Amino acid sequence: MKKWGLLLVFMLALSVVLPNTQSINANKSNYDHYHRQNFKTGLEMLQKEKLSLLEGKKVGLITNPTGVDRNLNSIVDVLYNNPKIELKALFGPEHGVRGSAQAGQYVEFYTDPKTGLPVYSLYGPTKKPTPEMLDGIDVLVFDIQDVGTRFYTYIYTMAYAMQAAKENNIPFVVLDRPNPLGGSQVEGPVLDPEYSSFVGLYPIPLRHGMTVGELAKLFNKEFNINADLEVVKMKGWKRSWTYEESGLDWVLPSPNMPTKDTALVYPGSALIEGTNVSEGRGTTKPFELIGAPFINGDDLASALNAQALPGVKFRSASFIPSTSKFTGKLSHGVEIHVTDEKLFQPVLTGIALVKTIHDMYPDDFAFRAEDSAGKSYFDLLIGNGWVREAIESGSSVEDIVSRYNDELEQFKKLREKYLLY
Repeated sequence: MKKWGLLLVFMLALSVVLPNTQSINANKSNYDHYHRQNFKTGLEMLQKEKLSLLEGKKVGLITNPTGVDRNLNSIVDVLYNNPKIELKALFGPEHGVRGSAQAGQYVEFYTDPKTGLPVYSLYGPTKKPTPEMLDGIDVLVFDIQDVGTRFYTYIYTMAYAMQAAKENNIPFVVLDRPNPLGGSQVEGPVLDPEYSSFVGLYPIPLRHGMTVGELAKLFNKEFNINADLEVVKMKGWKRSWTYEESGLDWVLPSPNMPTKDTALVYPGSALIEGTNVSEGRGTTKPFELIGAPFINGDDLASALNAQALPGVKFRSASFIPSTSKFTGKLSHGVEIHVTDEKLFQPVLTGIALVKTIHDMYPDDFAFRAEDSAGKSYFDLLIGNGWVREAIESGSSVEDIVSRYNDELEQFKKLREKYLLY
């Protein structure tokens, strides 16, 4: 009995000294829940604290279906139904204000059936608002969910609109939203200005790790736009958060970005668009399914898994695209499965994916043809001409990554000046 008594005393003492794991996990869960509940997007902060920026003014709004509040109410309706604000015109990026256009499809001018407002396209022949479009507008507002990748065109729609706002003496307001890839990791080569295009306008890396508000500030200062810029910050966003941790619902920013998982792989797997291999358009998992009729899926999955890329595994998969490359043809390849989002490096993975297919199928694989200036679409996506040459000449993935690391580190230092969170 004496021994049992001593043991009981020891156990009681130990319970006081050692932390209660369940209690710690519960506290962490409560902490995370508190911050998610108190997190607010730029649109929500506009409604709560910053409506004076728009009240009594004629507003031009650049948005798409992602411009919603926590209850999924469109910013178009929020502003249109506010009697203190005169919403005068809508401006649509690629895919349009209502998100009904496919990639590359030009959306002409039309009247929004719900509000009767004029809708101007900022994709196609006119990427920058004209003085006629801006006639009578007192302030331009931008509210679109970005996906954190350099070659996603919405951030350049924002940049061109900022230029137009400056030229027409109109204030420009950006309502900030989370970067769905998080705001901590920065990855990939910085764009060579010689390869500037609408899928890469400014020298930033493929995965920039910034919000649209932070990018707006960087564009405005570093690239001499000098607009009268106001960024309505989010409240409570943490750079380390995954998109799920924000508590927001995912709204498709474009037809081939159906889930947050798509956005996660996009900075790397979209490099496949610069080749003759399918990036999975025309399937239910664009950018997660990669393949072609000439690929053996089992062999490719084994070769990729053997590289032990961080936070990702590959599964042999077959699919028949309903649109785009190999429409109606059985294609074989892999499905990308992210196993650890915070370890996963999409750009590294994308370069490894392209190089592996190139090396395994030299007689079938091809980069898209060069234009009259000697640039392939792959070059525009990766942001330079040397990565393609390095792959073709047999350079390793490690050599390619090490070659762009210095410029990436320089960008990381530059971006520090513009981080808001």
